[in-house]
Amino acid sequence: MTGSDPKAELRFYLTRARDALLWKLDGLSEYDIRRPLVPTGTNLLGLVKHVASVASYYFGECFDRPFTEPMPWLDDDADPNAGMWATAEESRDQIAGLYRRVWVHADTTIDALALDATGEVPWWSPERRYPTLHRVLIHMIAEAERHAGHADIVRELIDGSVGIRAEHSNLPDLDAARWLEYRDRVERAARSHLPDASVPDPSVPDPSVPDASRTGD
Repeated sequence: MTGSDPKAELRFYLTRARDALLWKLDGLSEYDIRRPLVPTGTNLLGLVKHVASVASYYFGECFDRPFTEPMPWLDDDADPNAGMWATAEESRDQIAGLYRRVWVHADTTIDALALDATGEVPWWSPERRYPTLHRVLIHMIAEAERHAGHADIVRELIDGSVGIRAEHSNLPDLDAARWLEYRDRVERAARSHLPDASVPDPSVPDPSVPDASRTGD
Protein backbone atom coordinates (compact mmCIF):
# COMPACT_ATOMS: atom_id res chain seq x y z
CA MET A 1 0.00 0.00 0.00
CA THR A 2 1.33 3.40 -0.93
CA GLY A 3 1.76 5.70 2.04
CA SER A 4 0.16 9.11 2.05
CA ASP A 5 2.10 12.37 1.82
CA PRO A 6 0.06 15.04 3.61
CA LYS A 7 2.15 17.95 2.34
CA ALA A 8 1.90 16.75 -1.27
CA GLU A 9 -1.86 16.30 -0.92
CA LEU A 10 -2.33 19.80 0.49
CA ARG A 11 -0.10 21.26 -2.20
CA PHE A 12 -2.13 19.51 -4.91
CA TYR A 13 -5.35 21.24 -3.87
CA LEU A 14 -3.64 24.59 -3.36
CA THR A 15 -2.01 24.44 -6.80
CA ARG A 16 -5.28 23.46 -8.48
CA ALA A 17 -7.12 26.41 -6.95
CA ARG A 18 -4.44 29.00 -7.64
CA ASP A 19 -4.06 27.86 -11.26
CA ALA A 20 -7.83 27.95 -11.81
CA LEU A 21 -8.04 31.55 -10.64
CA LEU A 22 -5.38 32.74 -13.09
CA TRP A 23 -6.94 30.70 -15.91
CA LYS A 24 -10.14 32.73 -15.60
CA LEU A 25 -8.33 35.68 -17.23
CA ASP A 26 -7.55 33.77 -20.43
CA GLY A 27 -9.07 35.08 -23.63
CA LEU A 28 -10.57 38.25 -22.16
CA SER A 29 -9.90 41.86 -23.03
CA GLU A 30 -8.21 44.32 -20.69
CA TYR A 31 -11.62 45.81 -20.04
CA ASP A 32 -13.36 42.56 -19.22
CA ILE A 33 -10.75 41.36 -16.72
CA ARG A 34 -11.20 44.65 -14.82
CA ARG A 35 -14.99 45.05 -15.00
CA PRO A 36 -16.86 45.22 -11.68
CA LEU A 37 -19.71 42.75 -12.15
CA VAL A 38 -21.50 43.05 -8.79
CA PRO A 39 -22.38 46.01 -6.53
CA THR A 40 -19.34 45.36 -4.31
CA GLY A 41 -17.02 45.68 -7.31
CA THR A 42 -15.74 42.10 -7.63
CA ASN A 43 -13.61 41.75 -10.76
CA LEU A 44 -11.26 39.11 -12.14
CA LEU A 45 -7.93 40.93 -12.11
CA GLY A 46 -8.66 42.28 -8.65
CA LEU A 47 -9.20 38.73 -7.36
CA VAL A 48 -5.81 37.70 -8.71
CA LYS A 49 -4.20 40.76 -7.12
CA HIS A 50 -5.89 40.05 -3.79
CA VAL A 51 -4.89 36.39 -3.60
CA ALA A 52 -1.30 37.29 -4.50
CA SER A 53 -1.28 39.80 -1.65
CA VAL A 54 -2.68 37.34 0.87
CA ALA A 55 -0.36 34.50 -0.16
CA SER A 56 2.66 36.80 0.02
CA TYR A 57 2.05 37.24 3.75
CA TYR A 58 0.96 33.76 4.78
CA PHE A 59 3.88 32.06 3.02
CA GLY A 60 6.25 34.96 3.64
CA GLU A 61 6.33 37.19 6.66
CA CYS A 62 4.20 34.76 8.66
CA PHE A 63 7.19 32.39 8.70
CA ASP A 64 9.87 35.08 8.79
CA ARG A 65 10.52 34.57 5.08
CA PRO A 66 9.26 37.91 3.70
CA PHE A 67 8.32 38.42 0.07
CA THR A 68 10.28 41.57 -0.62
CA GLU A 69 8.50 43.15 -3.59
CA PRO A 70 6.54 46.28 -2.60
CA MET A 71 2.75 46.16 -2.53
CA PRO A 72 1.69 49.77 -1.90
CA TRP A 73 -2.00 48.83 -1.87
CA LEU A 74 -1.36 47.13 1.49
CA ASP A 75 0.09 50.25 3.13
CA ASP A 76 -1.77 51.70 6.10
CA ASP A 77 -2.62 54.86 4.15
CA ALA A 78 -3.84 53.02 1.02
CA ASP A 79 -7.43 53.44 -0.12
CA PRO A 80 -9.92 50.89 1.20
CA ASN A 81 -10.10 47.83 -1.06
CA ALA A 82 -7.04 49.00 -3.03
CA GLY A 83 -5.93 45.38 -3.22
CA MET A 84 -9.18 44.26 -4.84
CA TRP A 85 -8.96 46.05 -8.19
CA ALA A 86 -6.40 47.05 -10.80
CA THR A 87 -5.66 50.70 -11.43
CA ALA A 88 -5.41 51.96 -15.01
CA GLU A 89 -1.63 51.93 -14.63
CA GLU A 90 -1.43 48.30 -13.46
CA SER A 91 -1.30 45.92 -16.40
CA ARG A 92 -2.49 42.34 -16.68
CA ASP A 93 1.12 41.22 -17.11
CA GLN A 94 2.24 43.08 -13.99
CA ILE A 95 -0.40 41.55 -11.75
CA ALA A 96 -0.26 38.06 -13.27
CA GLY A 97 3.54 38.18 -13.05
CA LEU A 98 3.36 39.21 -9.40
CA TYR A 99 0.91 36.38 -8.75
CA ARG A 100 3.30 33.82 -10.23
CA ARG A 101 6.30 35.18 -8.32
CA VAL A 102 4.38 35.09 -5.05
CA TRP A 103 3.55 31.44 -5.61
CA VAL A 104 7.18 30.61 -6.45
CA HIS A 105 8.08 32.19 -3.10
CA ALA A 106 5.28 30.24 -1.43
CA ASP A 107 6.57 26.99 -2.91
CA THR A 108 10.05 27.61 -1.50
CA THR A 109 8.50 28.11 1.96
CA ILE A 110 6.42 24.94 1.64
CA ASP A 111 9.49 23.00 0.52
CA ALA A 112 11.72 24.38 3.25
CA LEU A 113 9.48 23.90 6.28
CA ALA A 114 7.93 20.92 8.00
CA LEU A 115 4.17 20.85 8.36
CA ASP A 116 4.51 21.42 12.10
CA ALA A 117 6.69 24.53 11.68
CA THR A 118 5.01 27.50 13.35
CA GLY A 119 4.52 31.03 12.13
CA GLU A 120 2.72 34.09 13.46
CA VAL A 121 -0.45 35.88 12.34
CA PRO A 122 -0.80 38.88 14.71
CA TRP A 123 -4.46 39.59 13.84
CA TRP A 124 -5.67 36.06 14.57
CA SER A 125 -7.14 35.29 17.99
CA PRO A 126 -4.62 34.44 20.76
CA GLU A 127 -5.32 30.72 20.63
CA ARG A 128 -4.71 30.70 16.85
CA ARG A 129 -2.00 33.34 16.57
CA TYR A 130 0.85 30.86 16.02
CA PRO A 131 -0.36 28.51 13.28
CA THR A 132 1.57 25.62 11.83
CA LEU A 133 2.39 25.42 8.14
CA HIS A 134 -0.24 22.69 7.98
CA ARG A 135 -2.94 25.10 9.18
CA VAL A 136 -1.72 27.88 6.88
CA LEU A 137 -1.91 25.54 3.90
CA ILE A 138 -5.51 24.68 4.79
CA HIS A 139 -6.29 28.38 5.25
CA MET A 140 -4.84 29.28 1.86
CA ILE A 141 -6.59 26.40 0.09
CA ALA A 142 -9.86 27.77 1.45
CA GLU A 143 -8.87 31.31 0.42
CA ALA A 144 -7.85 30.35 -3.11
CA GLU A 145 -10.87 28.09 -3.68
CA ARG A 146 -13.26 30.76 -2.41
CA HIS A 147 -11.95 33.35 -4.83
CA ALA A 148 -11.69 30.88 -7.70
CA GLY A 149 -15.42 30.32 -7.15
CA HIS A 150 -16.01 34.06 -7.28
CA ALA A 151 -14.01 34.19 -10.50
CA ASP A 152 -16.05 31.38 -12.02
CA ILE A 153 -19.28 33.32 -11.52
CA VAL A 154 -17.77 36.61 -12.72
CA ARG A 155 -16.41 34.94 -15.85
CA GLU A 156 -19.81 33.42 -16.61
CA LEU A 157 -21.39 36.87 -16.32
CA ILE A 158 -18.86 38.23 -18.81
CA ASP A 159 -18.99 35.68 -21.62
CA GLY A 160 -20.75 32.54 -20.42
CA SER A 161 -17.55 30.55 -19.91
CA VAL A 162 -17.71 28.18 -16.94
CA GLY A 163 -15.75 25.38 -15.32
CA ILE A 164 -13.43 24.64 -12.43
CA ARG A 165 -10.37 24.19 -14.66
CA ALA A 166 -9.43 24.16 -18.33
CA GLU A 167 -9.47 20.38 -18.76
CA HIS A 168 -12.60 19.67 -16.72
CA SER A 169 -15.72 21.83 -16.41
CA ASN A 170 -17.40 19.65 -13.73
CA LEU A 171 -20.76 20.53 -15.33
CA PRO A 172 -23.30 18.45 -17.30
CA ASP A 173 -22.74 18.46 -21.06
CA LEU A 174 -25.82 20.44 -22.08
CA ASP A 175 -26.35 22.63 -25.12
CA ALA A 176 -27.56 26.23 -24.82
CA ALA A 177 -31.21 25.31 -25.23
CA ARG A 178 -31.11 22.74 -22.46
CA TRP A 179 -29.31 25.13 -20.12
CA LEU A 180 -32.01 27.72 -20.79
CA GLU A 181 -34.70 25.12 -20.08
CA TYR A 182 -32.94 24.18 -16.85
CA ARG A 183 -32.60 27.80 -15.75
CA ASP A 184 -36.29 28.44 -16.43
CA ARG A 185 -37.25 25.37 -14.39
CA VAL A 186 -35.18 26.65 -11.47
CA GLU A 187 -36.77 30.09 -11.84
CA ARG A 188 -40.29 28.64 -11.81
CA ALA A 189 -39.56 26.64 -8.67
CA ALA A 190 -38.20 29.74 -6.97
CA ARG A 191 -41.18 31.87 -8.04
CA SER A 192 -43.59 29.40 -6.49
CA HIS A 193 -42.47 30.84 -3.14
CA LEU A 194 -43.22 34.46 -4.02
CA PRO A 195 -46.04 35.92 -1.91
CA ASP A 196 -47.48 37.75 -4.90
CA ALA A 197 -48.09 35.46 -7.86
CA SER A 198 -48.87 38.51 -10.02
CA VAL A 199 -45.18 39.49 -10.18
CA PRO A 200 -44.19 38.93 -13.83
CA ASP A 201 -41.92 36.04 -14.71
CA PRO A 202 -38.80 37.54 -16.39
CA SER A 203 -38.41 34.44 -18.57
CA VAL A 204 -41.84 35.02 -20.20
CA PRO A 205 -42.11 37.83 -22.81
CA ASP A 206 -44.37 40.70 -21.80
CA PRO A 207 -47.00 41.14 -24.57
CA SER A 208 -47.27 44.85 -23.73
CA VAL A 209 -43.63 45.39 -24.73
CA PRO A 210 -43.01 45.52 -28.51
CA ASP A 211 -40.81 42.71 -29.85
CA ALA A 212 -37.81 44.36 -31.49
CA SER A 213 -37.49 41.40 -33.87
CA ARG A 214 -40.92 42.28 -35.33
CA THR A 215 -40.24 45.95 -35.98
CA GLY A 216 -41.67 46.92 -39.34
CA ASP A 217 -44.39 44.28 -39.43
